[in-house]
Amino acid sequence: MTRQAAVAGSWYPADPHSLHDAVTRVLARASHGAQPGVVGLLAPHAGFVYSGEVAARAYGAAAAADEVLDAIVLVGPSHHAAFEGVAAWRDGAFETPLGPVEVATDLVDRLIACCPPVVEDRAPHVPEHSLEMHLPFVRHLFPGVPIVPLLMGVQTFATMNALAEGLSRAVSGRPVLLAASSDLSHYFDAATAEALDARVLEAIDGADAAPLRALLAECPVEDRGRSVGCGAGPLVSVIEACRLLGADDGKVLAYSHSGRVSGDNRAVVGYAAALFTRCVAPAAGT
Repeated sequence: MTRQAAVAGSWYPADPHSLHDAVTRVLARASHGAQPGVVGLLAPHAGFVYSGEVAARAYGAAAAADEVLDAIVLVGPSHHAAFEGVAAWRDGAFETPLGPVEVATDLVDRLIACCPPVVEDRAPHVPEHSLEMHLPFVRHLFPGVPIVPLLMGVQTFATMNALAEGLSRAVSGRPVLLAASSDLSHYFDAATAEALDARVLEAIDGADAAPLRALLAECPVEDRGRSVGCGAGPLVSVIEACRLLGADDGKVLAYSHSGRVSGDNRAVVGYAAALFTRCVAPAAGT
């Protein structure tokens, strides 16, 4: 089964040459020195013109580690369908203008087997952009590396906890990158957005999901996506899974919001890039 691109030509270029040039351009502008021990990342999923440069910071830094990966696990929110648990696309590929990105069926099966909230369900993926906006970077920087596509429905703490534990078990011992897809605050004026987003950045500047959980617990359930982030649940799961896999540090690489691109600061969306890493001992003799 091939999942067709849903927002190519609107959220990002559908022409392969134009998209290649756009991805190459933002990666060239991003500062991404070698980051050893990368376990996971946070990147946004808005239209390329708004958040592409921020996403480039996260993916460029992860690629600079130059590690051969078995797979990239993409965890994002479902914007179009409400459901309990986590929907996995199990097999086939996700089409992009740069070529297909294969699905790591073996890892999806392992995750489904060890994490009951994760079920095979293609329907929520068909219109969804939260994973698709990461794929140009995945295809460009990690050619041939398959993905585990996961969409979180209702973002309960029980689902976040179960997914974190399931991910850590399913990928343990394998070189896998965990990627959380989330924008930050939505549609506040720029000054308010920056203040709200600063709390999130402080919470994720480390490999501990507890501060982010505390922020979510402060908010009414219906306001969490707007005040904290639409993919806050996936981000909690990824941070916690990274910690269980040995990550002991987190670093925010970039922050921006849509007003800095459009010039309209009345109702903006926030974006951040971050890495979660484990300490890597220096090689003998260095």
